[in-house]
Amino acid sequence: MNPPEMESWIARSYGKINLGLQVVDRLPNGYHQIVTGFCFIEWSDRLSVSRSDRLSLEVNIESIPTDSSNLVIKAIRHLQKYADFDDRLAIDLEKHIPHAAGLGGGSSNAATILRMINKMAGLRLTADELSDLSLTLGADIPFFIKGEPGIAKGVGNEITTTAIQPDAWIVTIFPKKESSTAEAYRYCQPNPDQEFDLTHTLTQTPMEDWRYMLFNDLELSVIPQIPLIGDIKDQLYELGAVYASMSGSGSAVYGIFEQEMAAVDALNLFMDHKYPANITPPLFRPDLGIYRSD
Repeated sequence: MNPPEMESWIARSYGKINLGLQVVDRLPNGYHQIVTGFCFIEWSDRLSVSRSDRLSLEVNIESIPTDSSNLVIKAIRHLQKYADFDDRLAIDLEKHIPHAAGLGGGSSNAATILRMINKMAGLRLTADELSDLSLTLGADIPFFIKGEPGIAKGVGNEITTTAIQPDAWIVTIFPKKESSTAEAYRYCQPNPDQEFDLTHTLTQTPMEDWRYMLFNDLELSVIPQIPLIGDIKDQLYELGAVYASMSGSGSAVYGIFEQEMAAVDALNLFMDHKYPANITPPLFRPDLGIYRSD
């Protein structure tokens, strides 16, 4: 069977938030052993791919590189080690997920381009195969490839699919200040004796108790550098969130609301103050479809 014609295709690339993040140990190679919950938010980028005479990448934000340092190009070059395909592609990346916000935008873009080329070139790699080959690109890329929420351990690459997508509204705010992942981990203090088991908390504990049991250990190293993160977190609680936290290594902050009206009010308040923000509905599932663009 011939592969589908590679004309023009589009796909959405969704962000994530971390439901808790425990830094358990600092490994000899400089990485960290963590435990965290991954779930999706509706904040998304848009990837468009069409046949061209060479490989090129265009991004709607000038500060984002379009050369081989971009994770999209890295993913394509990496895939070529495992599969033969024509890489003469024009890629247009329309970014909406804030950069350096702890929302996984770059990893999501890489996962999406891998899935797109797999479909467009008829490579027939399974999700597990794509996940395995992507591990060296980024520990959380397999999460974005499979498109299912779950608990991640190890360096974030050992993911167990678990139904932890909140049955509630998620409001995510970017404080317009970027956070350095390297700095966040450098100044954190690993704790191998966590008081609460994260998996048990996410799967067995009511959301209204998460405030007292579910923590992002990186907040202690990031908030002193970006106090606005703590201010936004406090304000989300004042606005009615049952749980609020920084996502990943920051700087985005999210609040989980049981009532739609309270969530919408919170979203509008932050947007009125010119902060990029997003609202995600209960039990949200990302659209992993790859569609022809006429």
